[in-house]
Amino acid sequence: MRMASDTLCASSPKAKELCGENRLHNRTNRVECQSSLSCFNESHGNLVPERTKGSSSLNQNFRERKVPGTKNDGTRNDPHIHTDAESENREHVCASSLGTTVAGDGDACLHCEDGRCSACLATRSQHCTRLRSGSTLQDLYKEEFYDDDDDSDWEPVHHFVMKKWFCTNCTMPNFDDVSHCDVCGEHKESEFFKHDVFKTHNELGTEKFSSLDSGGRDRESASDTSTAIGFDERMLLHYEVSMKSHPHPERPDRLRAIATCLADAGIFPGKCSLIPAREITEGELEMVHSVDHIETVQKSSCMVASYFTSDTYANEHSARAARLAAGLCADLAVSIMSGRSKNGFALVRPPGHHAGIKQAMGFCLHNNAAVAALAAQRAGAKKVLIVDWDVHHGNGTQEIFEGSKSVLYISLHRHEGGRFYPGTGAADEVGTLDGRGFSVNIPWSRGGVGDHDYIFAFQHIVLPIAFKFAPDMTIISAGFDAARGDPLGCCDVTPAGFAQMTNMLTSLSQGKLLVVLEGGYNLRSISSSATAVVKVLLGEKPSSEMSNVTPTKEGLQTILLVSRIQLEFWPILQETYAALRAQWDSVSSLDSNGRRKERG
Repeated sequence: MRMASDTLCASSPKAKELCGENRLHNRTNRVECQSSLSCFNESHGNLVPERTKGSSSLNQNFRERKVPGTKNDGTRNDPHIHTDAESENREHVCASSLGTTVAGDGDACLHCEDGRCSACLATRSQHCTRLRSGSTLQDLYKEEFYDDDDDSDWEPVHHFVMKKWFCTNCTMPNFDDVSHCDVCGEHKESEFFKHDVFKTHNELGTEKFSSLDSGGRDRESASDTSTAIGFDERMLLHYEVSMKSHPHPERPDRLRAIATCLADAGIFPGKCSLIPAREITEGELEMVHSVDHIETVQKSSCMVASYFTSDTYANEHSARAARLAAGLCADLAVSIMSGRSKNGFALVRPPGHHAGIKQAMGFCLHNNAAVAALAAQRAGAKKVLIVDWDVHHGNGTQEIFEGSKSVLYISLHRHEGGRFYPGTGAADEVGTLDGRGFSVNIPWSRGGVGDHDYIFAFQHIVLPIAFKFAPDMTIISAGFDAARGDPLGCCDVTPAGFAQMTNMLTSLSQGKLLVVLEGGYNLRSISSSATAVVKVLLGEKPSSEMSNVTPTKEGLQTILLVSRIQLEFWPILQETYAALRAQWDSVSSLDSNGRRKERG
């Protein structure tokens, strides 16, 4: 079954044509069955595809390998793979397929500070082509077989291989006769990583590295007013092994780019402290995920390459990277709650907010924000607020806490009637049982959403509800794929916008704030945005105030809808709803030229 192609934001007709052919992450389609899979065996350094024969299950294969530290008595939806008893080679398993359909617009060039460089002005009028599928939210969880001739939604169509180079900034393809990326404007020979910011464990020594902060001081004597950073180089070992015709956007360079930008700004190493890394324990993970899910992720460490869904990869180092990411987030939360750190930034990957109780998906293996929230509660926080501004809805985080009233989950994301990945997060998804009213979704109806809509939503929905909730700890699921120039998000939030939202949240929970990296795939965008956020954590005020903002008509309509739905659970929104209603009546009475419509 062939999936519909996706179209990304591009800034020229040429790139628009290319991107229209490329099937990428933002397509709501079907979670494919994991019980019949294609697989690969490594032979003389090459990956040779073989037909699935169902001769042994993934669980059986793992029993033979006796994974250390894991239970080998069962997996979720055991995939059947073909194995060669006489071969010593490790398997490359391609698991179930997950796709999405995108609708979006937005454009930007990030190689100039204001995103308006002269090289791109002539191509600024581009739009994202909207391709829809007939899929519904329920289709995300239907299990169907996936054709052998199309085992990955990530793989572009055949003639796409003619492109000569891929942008190091946004991964988009370009013809060889151009020197700047048609999508983001980056030069084909740009260099991002000028600094070796983090010394390797071999150079510094694991014990010494774990006991010192970035300034070489004893961790116990570090100032309680410091901003803590969570990072470990072993998370860079999580990458896609399979050499496909398009680079995967969730790549190690994302962390390298942010670290380089922080170093250039003199922030880290220097002004922040580095907390020691550890792997999350199985017991801590079981508070968030099912045992089957934990075992399935762990078993990927026995394979050179594997896939949980067609766009969610793993290699032999990925399980450890995911445990390190979760462990860092948990320890940052505890450090902040105990007062050893003022606030913190988790520079981690793989991301986590799509990982649900039983499944890995959307590039995510373990849910880092959920792990951090429960760690904060064990450290004394009775109520935890999670604000998720990733452009994609955090379906995993919502699922984990949808029945809880001690964790308030607020998400701002593209939704477009369920057509934008992952399809969840409608305004009327408010939680279940005792948790009704503690899931607040602000679902944008289009792409191109910028600073003013986000700030307006913070002023009229996020902050009023958050202050009434009065959290003891605030966690930001900070995906920067809503940033200007992101190839998947196609929105228009600037570093100043992210800084302003962070600054607004510092007024909650006595400043106990943890920022956890989620998505974001334009290296310039994520590095500048993350740096702007860390500067706020360090006490700097945003460079531009955005107190008096005017939303777009579509943004106002969404915020009005959310306020009407949440009014049932948060009466404090009564005045806000009345004001928004009046504002909407005024806006809707104007024609396209801004003149009041004539009645009759």
